[in-house]
Amino acid sequence: MQIEGTFDVKLTPQAPADGQTWGRQSIAKTFHGALEGSSRGEMLAAGTAVKGSAGYVALEQVSATLEGRQGTFFLQHFGLMDKGTPTLTVSVIPDSATGELSGLQGTMTIDIAGGQHRYTFTYNLPPR
Repeated sequence: MQIEGTFDVKLTPQAPADGQTWGRQSIAKTFHGALEGSSRGEMLAAGTAVKGSAGYVALEQVSATLEGRQGTFFLQHFGLMDKGTPTLTVSVIPDSATGELSGLQGTMTIDIAGGQHRYTFTYNLPPR
């Protein structure tokens, strides 16, 4: 299955740990569309001396309704910028889904255009 929708996101900078030289932010999202719900998470990001090169990782726990089924699951993000060329992998952590979403597998793409955040979620959900 593949669904699309939008999401609102708020990133809040967090104080670095002792000796930490990279950025840390909390994530709060609200999903709209075929995936309805919210998430909370944390992101770590590091830039380099080369313009347009950076990386980030994040974990977020989503609490949502999908296909009329409620539950939670974790998304893991792995993003890189290589001299301005982005790559991003966002995956459901295997066996992390709970409730009626148990067994959920999938990947998500994120697009930002004109300040609007959009997702495409490609997933498998076992029958009830």
